[in-house]
Amino acid sequence: MNSKFSREIQDDIEAILKQLQFWKDIFCFNTEFYYDGWAIFLREKNLYPRCIVIFKSFENDSYSIKSFEVHLQNFKTEKFKELYSVEKIKNLDALLIELKEIIYGKDLGNQVLRMYKDTFS
Repeated sequence: MNSKFSREIQDDIEAILKQLQFWKDIFCFNTEFYYDGWAIFLREKNLYPRCIVIFKSFENDSYSIKSFEVHLQNFKTEKFKELYSVEKIKNLDALLIELKEIIYGKDLGNQVLRMYKDTFS
């Protein structure tokens, strides 16, 4: 298992954060380390925020992305509803392509289609 302080992991995180700077006016970024991997959180700065999480385990060499809609419950507790999830993204280029599609609404479009099918099927 790699240490969170290893040069390889730090380079990987820095490369992603460098690419994310394009969206710094739309998102707040936060990086966290866990026992089994690391995650970068992107939180939208608007009235109806989404949270996008990029996760990479120390054990395997693939990324995953999850998108959540954030709701405020009783004006004090945040509640998260998963909108979209992608597992086993092989490399940084594929991750950035998928992330760009999610940022521009792929997750919201899929949610609308799901709601439409549930309502009219």
